[in-house]
Amino acid sequence: MRDRFWERFDLAELTDEEWEALCDGCGQCCLLKFQDEQSGDLAVLNVACELLDIHSCRCSDYAHRFARVPDCTQLTAARIDDFRWLPRSCAYRRVAEGRKLAAWHPLIAGGPERMHRKGISVRSFAVSQREVPEDELEEHIIAILPIDG
Repeated sequence: MRDRFWERFDLAELTDEEWEALCDGCGQCCLLKFQDEQSGDLAVLNVACELLDIHSCRCSDYAHRFARVPDCTQLTAARIDDFRWLPRSCAYRRVAEGRKLAAWHPLIAGGPERMHRKGISVRSFAVSQREVPEDELEEHIIAILPIDG
């Protein structure tokens, strides 16, 4: 990877390896979300995709995630504006907005533990989709995000 690529290149100029490395591994994009058809608002649950390893906050079958979870969200540089629901802490969002990576980001801190200790990741509050019956999902809403347009 190129030295400090996140400061020197636009998201669209990153290699696949750099794009993947930019992910801070917080797991927030792997939380289930429901969109209200009328308002467009997004309900975020504390329920993580069944493939998310909640301790590491990484996908347990990343290579096959789209086959196993057809509605898995694929974040790409070309579609970054479609993901306004990403948290302000997200490295993709930070770089897209011209902000620096946080000091806790694994590329800066040398690994993910600082991010987990600071409570950025879902490790401390997420539950697996496997543990929550579908008819109880609404009880797990932790935020409503207004999505305009």
